[in-house]
Amino acid sequence: MQWDDRVGRRLRLKDLHTLQTVAEIGSMAKASQRLALSQPAISKAIADMEHVLGVSLLDRSARGVALTEQGRVLVARTRVIFDEVKHGIAEIAQLSDPTQGEVRIGTIEPYAGVLSEIISRMTRRYPRITYHVTVGDTDMLVHRLRERSIDLMLTRWNALTQADDLAAEILCPSMLMIVADKSHPMAKRKQLSLPDLMQERWALSPPDTFLGRVVADLFVRRKLSLPRNTVTTTSTFMRLNLMANDRFLSVLPTTLLRQRSNRAWLRALEIDLGDSSGQIAVITIKDRRCSGAVKLFRECSLAFGKDVS
Repeated sequence: MQWDDRVGRRLRLKDLHTLQTVAEIGSMAKASQRLALSQPAISKAIADMEHVLGVSLLDRSARGVALTEQGRVLVARTRVIFDEVKHGIAEIAQLSDPTQGEVRIGTIEPYAGVLSEIISRMTRRYPRITYHVTVGDTDMLVHRLRERSIDLMLTRWNALTQADDLAAEILCPSMLMIVADKSHPMAKRKQLSLPDLMQERWALSPPDTFLGRVVADLFVRRKLSLPRNTVTTTSTFMRLNLMANDRFLSVLPTTLLRQRSNRAWLRALEIDLGDSSGQIAVITIKDRRCSGAVKLFRECSLAFGKDVS
């Protein structure tokens, strides 16, 4: 397939955007409403691309449309194209003033407090930068990062979980601790070990999540299964409420003790989990051009890491 003759002159950004919209919605009729184009115009644009490429991009049925394998490849690459164009336009606007723009950040809930501290520093120095924060599991955030719907993510990271297409800038250690309300009987005991706590009530991350796998490994290394009396949830807020109201235990990062709202009642049990591999890191896509606002956020994050290390 010759790029110049068959593709370069005949594939248009407008048509790629049309295909992307149809794929997201799964219906040409609904895409027509969003794009303010007629269905015949949408059908023709996609048919023209299929003719140029010599492959089918959509499977059409009475229930709607879905991408073919070739269509999924093209849409995935299209996201990168539009992301670069969007950032290029933002970069042009910021050449005269890099202290404006938007930073799209993903983080896990236990690090929301850390992210809040960094953003607070940023807003004092760069009040015209805005922030869009997505909170979720690390696995989901990595997917969002690769889809380029976020610029970077702030999460727990270690060498075992890094990938070839991602770059990590380490801020500070992120040790895990077993935590409880200060009135919990175990909070006053000395020289505890994990087997001493197996009959307690626990609130833990689901084992199929990033942090859940890390926690499960802590038990496996001591040849223990997860406790039977367990509530599993991705919500740190729910775990904190269970600990505050009903004597649950949980495994969470030590950074939670930095938050003023937790200092008065939350306690780390005196037990060594041997967890030395975790770090808080800013994760980005390798070789992805960053806007001025994103660069300033990364610089501020690294400065924060030095202050708290």
